[in-house]
Amino acid sequence: MTKRNLLMGAASVALALTLSACSDNAEDGSATESHENMEMEENTDEEMPMDGGSEEDMDMDMDMDMDMDHSGSGEVPDGLQAAENPTYEVGSQVTVEADHMAGMQGVEATVSGAFDTTVYSISYTPTDGSEPVEDHKWVVHEELENPGKEPLQPGTEVTVNADHMDGMDGANVVIDSAEETTVYMIDYTASTGEEVTNHMWVTESEITAE
Repeated sequence: MTKRNLLMGAASVALALTLSACSDNAEDGSATESHENMEMEENTDEEMPMDGGSEEDMDMDMDMDMDMDHSGSGEVPDGLQAAENPTYEVGSQVTVEADHMAGMQGVEATVSGAFDTTVYSISYTPTDGSEPVEDHKWVVHEELENPGKEPLQPGTEVTVNADHMDGMDGANVVIDSAEETTVYMIDYTASTGEEVTNHMWVTESEITAE
């Protein structure tokens, strides 16, 4: 074999080795890039929230739904007298102007009771440890513990014997306001979809004729 042939053979071997190394590096790079992409996708899946929200959010929604039951038994406190000539008689269709509860304002309601009394707005700390409640509307004179015959004045401290809300019954309250008027018990369908029966109370100024 001539010297020229030996040189050409050595060059061919070197070229083949170089091409093989480049191919190996390209394959290794593709594998590395593919592995990194898989890791990024896994991390993205872990960080993305579920469409349904967290378990805590679901629990809060359930609590809110439970708190939305504003129906009453229809049983009135002892001594509460039915109104003799109410502006809106039992069975009347009215529109609610009050916004005590979610979905109440602006809906149609049926009067299920009408009573002459003194009605109070109150502030109190619930007995179940919930946050303090300010200017709750309404409780009537007959729902207070030993209130006497005369209407109580704002600032008076007294115990309430009504259970309109969780933690209300037995709570010590402060009278915020007092008004002698006719109060009404009503049935209505809230704009939230809830069917409410025997809701206590709305005042005469909080409903209008249809």
